[in-house]
Amino acid sequence: MSVLPFPSFLDDVKEKGLKRAALEGINEVVERATAGMNLQDIREALRGEAASRKPNPRLQPHADGFWLHMRPSYFHKSVTGVYPEFRLGWLSTYFVFFETLTGIFLMIWYTPSPDVAYANMINIMSNVPFGQFVRDLHRLGAEAMVLIVFLHMLRTFFTGSYKKPRQFTWFSGVILLICTMFLSFSGYLLPWDQLALWAVTIGASMIEAAPPEVVGTNLNLLIRGGPDIGANGLLRFYLLHVLAVPAVLFIFTGVHYYKVIVHGHSLPPGEENIGEDTAKRVPLDKRVYFIPDILTSEIMWIAVTTLVLVVLSTWFFHAPLEAHADNQVTPLGTTAPWYFLWIQGALKLGDKVLWGIIFPTIVVVFLLVMPYLDVTKSRRYAHRRFAFTVAFLMLSVMVVFSYMGLPEFGVKTSADSEILYHMLMEPAHNHMGVLRPIPYDELVPGVYTTEQLHTEDYDGDIGTALASFNTELEESGLHSRLDQFLAVTQHLELNNLTFTAVPADAPELLEGLEKLEHELELYPTELPGAWAAIIVTEPQAGLKRVDVVISWLDVQIENGRPVMDANGELLFNLDENGEIARRVTGQYMYIHEDSQYFAAPGV
Repeated sequence: MSVLPFPSFLDDVKEKGLKRAALEGINEVVERATAGMNLQDIREALRGEAASRKPNPRLQPHADGFWLHMRPSYFHKSVTGVYPEFRLGWLSTYFVFFETLTGIFLMIWYTPSPDVAYANMINIMSNVPFGQFVRDLHRLGAEAMVLIVFLHMLRTFFTGSYKKPRQFTWFSGVILLICTMFLSFSGYLLPWDQLALWAVTIGASMIEAAPPEVVGTNLNLLIRGGPDIGANGLLRFYLLHVLAVPAVLFIFTGVHYYKVIVHGHSLPPGEENIGEDTAKRVPLDKRVYFIPDILTSEIMWIAVTTLVLVVLSTWFFHAPLEAHADNQVTPLGTTAPWYFLWIQGALKLGDKVLWGIIFPTIVVVFLLVMPYLDVTKSRRYAHRRFAFTVAFLMLSVMVVFSYMGLPEFGVKTSADSEILYHMLMEPAHNHMGVLRPIPYDELVPGVYTTEQLHTEDYDGDIGTALASFNTELEESGLHSRLDQFLAVTQHLELNNLTFTAVPADAPELLEGLEKLEHELELYPTELPGAWAAIIVTEPQAGLKRVDVVISWLDVQIENGRPVMDANGELLFNLDENGEIARRVTGQYMYIHEDSQYFAAPGV
């Protein structure tokens, strides 16, 4: 009679003994968890032994399991090495889940509002345990995911794996590539710093060019949530990043995997007869079962890839966080994400509609329909010279256009603006202006000119006496030039300030002055006869203002270049007295007593 009103483990123990009953119970649990494999089957698989039961229990999880039904139960031996797959498809899937997991951790500490988004990022990087580490992993994983998916598509093309019957498999892959790019792009805005705001602004502005004008205007408003990207725009990009785009991505990931299983992994081009597709017909002696060979191989790829990401995020890569987003201040050298640089470069060629809308649309449509256009049966490399030529031309054009998308190409910034930006810029890409990290105590109020570096006694050693400095300033008339600064520093109280030497106990301030002089020397034709000054004032207790002012001879400029006469001499503009005019420009920043600026760890 049963101990309980229903059969129980105690009855098994009474009938079979504790050891046997426990083993059978564990075996049953394992078989249910693995959808068909018991302890003996797992032991045989791990030892690399042949299955002792028939039918092969290693095939059952692919039919009854929740996860493994998306994986083939066995592979052809020719596709289990690095070539021809390079495991890029598996790595692409890995990054989908890697980004999802790291993104969920970041979502816990993030609110999609301009009022708190930037503060949330600071909190994640400084107060949340491993917050910066997880953010670095998420950002690095996003960049790697775009690259891996692109390389996977490139490999698929070069091995001809898009040909019949796999046309729709390629089609779904292109959709996944587009989703991956927009998933990364939508995440660009979430930190709400200058890089995020202006990189997304550049990308979103292209939508405005969509014809007709009423469509482009309304699409732009729909994406931005208003004339400028603000609270509505940030919320929309957040929902795109965490909901809309991932939903499409997961759906098409399932579709893509289903099509791969239906048609099988294509064999290397040289192993099939022209026009044949034998991927589904795998001879018994060529089969490599998913369990354990492919499974252990994929676990190894996951482990190695994760290790690489961890090492890079620990010592070499840190996700950038610039100054708080400000739509009133456009930073120099703003670009779209690197995977959209080719579009930004194309825009420099001319019409915004043609190069910003029509050209990318043609490229995307061509990729989608390409398998239906290339109907040749052969996948052999020697028979696909035309296809390879077209591919290499497209890649070359994209590389050239991406180079053109860099801020250094086709965009001329005045030399004085470049210098002021380098000296005073806010933290960007783990870099900042030369003067910003100078200790607060070294910013002694005064006017420090680069002319100090040309005094007879100056030799680069701050300990050297500079007794003759003020005398030389008087003799050269530099003291009388203070009024030239009034145009750019009108509200500063300069009455009691004169050019003076950098204090001996301010080595970093002196180093900043030396770098300012070096910047001037880089532009001998754009800034002839240039000299500059660093002006430090204290408008209130605990707050100092640092101005950088540049003065140079007003050279004539035409088409962004200095004008020269027949003898190669610069031509200058003259003032009302018939003398060579001088131009003066400047920029400033505020430094609080409690502020700290330093590069991110490892940079």
